[in-house]
Amino acid sequence: MSDVNQALAAEHGLSPSEYQTVLSIMGREPNLTELGIFSVMWSEHCSYKSSRIWLKTLPTSGPQVICGPGENAGVVDIGDGLAAVFKMESHNHPSFIEPYQGAATGVGGIMRDVFTMGARPVANMNALRFGDPDHPKTRHLVAGVVAGIGGYGNCMGVPTIGGEVNFDPAYNGNILVNAMTVGLAPTGKIFYSAAAGVGNPVVYIGSKTGRDGIHGATMASAQFDDDTDEKRPTVQVGDPFTEKLLLEACLELMATDAIIAIQDMGAAGLTSSTVEMADKGGVGIELNLEAVPTREDGMTPYEIMLSESQERMLMVLKPGREAQARAIFEKWELDFAIIGRVTDSGHFVLKVDGATVADIPVAPLVNEAPLYDRPWKTAPRRAVLPHGAIASPDDPLAVLADLLGSANFCSRRWIWEQYDHMVMADTNQRPGGDAAIIRIHATTRGLAITTDCTPRYCHADPETGGKQAVAEAWRNLCAVGARPLALTNNLNFGNPERPSIMGQFVGCVAGIAAASSAFDFPVVSGNVSLYNETNGEAILPTPVIGGLGLVDDLDRTARVAFAGPDQAIILIGDTAGWLGASAYLAQIEGRDEGAPPPVDLPAERANGDFVRQCINAGDVTACHDISDGGLIVAVAEMAMAGRLGARIESPKADLPLFAWLYGEDQARYVLTVENADSLLAKARAAGVAAMVIGRTGGESLTVDDAYTISVNELRAAHESWLPTYMAAS
Repeated sequence: MSDVNQALAAEHGLSPSEYQTVLSIMGREPNLTELGIFSVMWSEHCSYKSSRIWLKTLPTSGPQVICGPGENAGVVDIGDGLAAVFKMESHNHPSFIEPYQGAATGVGGIMRDVFTMGARPVANMNALRFGDPDHPKTRHLVAGVVAGIGGYGNCMGVPTIGGEVNFDPAYNGNILVNAMTVGLAPTGKIFYSAAAGVGNPVVYIGSKTGRDGIHGATMASAQFDDDTDEKRPTVQVGDPFTEKLLLEACLELMATDAIIAIQDMGAAGLTSSTVEMADKGGVGIELNLEAVPTREDGMTPYEIMLSESQERMLMVLKPGREAQARAIFEKWELDFAIIGRVTDSGHFVLKVDGATVADIPVAPLVNEAPLYDRPWKTAPRRAVLPHGAIASPDDPLAVLADLLGSANFCSRRWIWEQYDHMVMADTNQRPGGDAAIIRIHATTRGLAITTDCTPRYCHADPETGGKQAVAEAWRNLCAVGARPLALTNNLNFGNPERPSIMGQFVGCVAGIAAASSAFDFPVVSGNVSLYNETNGEAILPTPVIGGLGLVDDLDRTARVAFAGPDQAIILIGDTAGWLGASAYLAQIEGRDEGAPPPVDLPAERANGDFVRQCINAGDVTACHDISDGGLIVAVAEMAMAGRLGARIESPKADLPLFAWLYGEDQARYVLTVENADSLLAKARAAGVAAMVIGRTGGESLTVDDAYTISVNELRAAHESWLPTYMAAS
């Protein structure tokens, strides 16, 4: 007789109505193992029950798309018989509880998502958000997360080539660790997860199953409170050396035709991998749990099915190919066990020594998962902030030094130097630029990758913020000369049961959809992470965009650094000096006011296409998009990267100088060129706003011959903050 009841179901995160649906599906009370299966499959983390209706509004198709959302990762055609396979995923809650293992297993999980599809991972990225630098836990969290990312990626031999890191008190109780991986595969050898063939063997490969990570998916679907540290046992433990063996063994077997379906054991472990394979194939699967390799004695069916031990995969093989597969995995010193078979029952059946310990119909387990249209409301629109509402600084370049020497603008070198960003010898543009570039091995082509989001904007106006996140990813790819292909996303928000938070989500998704459609920049994969809050204090809405672009000729790209003296500096795009929700306002004035800058999608596309075409034509010697901090920050970053100064002249119009320098108007770039007249003529023909604002040269950055600052002084402020902060006790 079952001991399961509503109270126990509630402890597993199921609401009364959800538990009633379980009873209806089962026609009886579930046993504990069955309850555990429903609880993880219907968790927010696995079922997307608060977000699915909105995710369906995103554009996901295009001529380049081979596989959109729904599989382990997205797949796009990059020509020459190759496909790029990529995705971004969160490991936020585990990384706050146990930063090293949380971040490390996040990297391991996203790499498995990619090589499960048949792709060899070639590059990693990450997007990290931490709390106030003065918060007592922040330094510990930064150190642990960075070490975990570096430790796992470095051991796998996959370069971590870029990302973003920001600090804000809103993340004090809930940091964000979003990991992205890009891989390459032949277009004709993409692997999917739909099980098929009644009687075909179901095979377990990789590491043994332990008790680590049990209820990891459920923990990731709940907000934190004062007892957060007690959830440490739900954090998975990773072993990158085993994952490296698993990668090589899988790719070796994938070179044959033995595999019918393959699925990573990620969130919810053996449960989710089996259910997803059965559901996608429209079949049943029966597992014999005594055959599952375990590393601890006496594990119950409940523990085996809910464990999130890492470095594990599930496959369906063609009949008669078991010995061939076993030989490969045993050669790589990995567990290989035939643990079940495909059936025509439509049920997910678990047995121990012949006795049935769980029996759940697959279709309703998946199709009757909760789907909520949560109540939502939008915050009142902020008024445009007039320039007169901000005091003009006496010396705008002294303010620049303060900005570049702050937590959110300082160099991230201390972080990315802990990552092996050159392993495999194909990194073409290293971390620190607009987008990193990885060479497509043994070719002259490359992939450009970026991660972007401005949570300030998303908080001020979610729809505008969603548009801007996509637009900035678009600009960063265009700024290196890459043709944007597709994007992945990681949508990080607070508790969706609060209408204000759900309103943020709805608005950001609407903005992402609009921009993706305007740019023909489809969303091919992604992840939603909700309940990112502690004691009711939510993070800023943070819909991170991971952009992928194609470089047709690595000799025709652009970099951020000034390339030489006496070159013209050209500003692309219109400037209104928009300071609402700006970094200047936040960092210098300590204010969070005003509407964020509007995003003109046609202008973004036109300007990005123009800049990319100029780079590809060889007209541009350096390029940088303008984002946080405005024009002067972009110019300063180019000067510091090139160790070369510049003289800048403002248009001296009605616009205050500090607004021209620090305004965050969108759709803008800074270029350097040797022939300004030629580029300006091309801009006029294309209908793109362009003007010469100065020339490179000297050792200082000078504005209007009135304000000047040494580039070395800026570099010293820029480079010192993070090492000094991390070295403090």
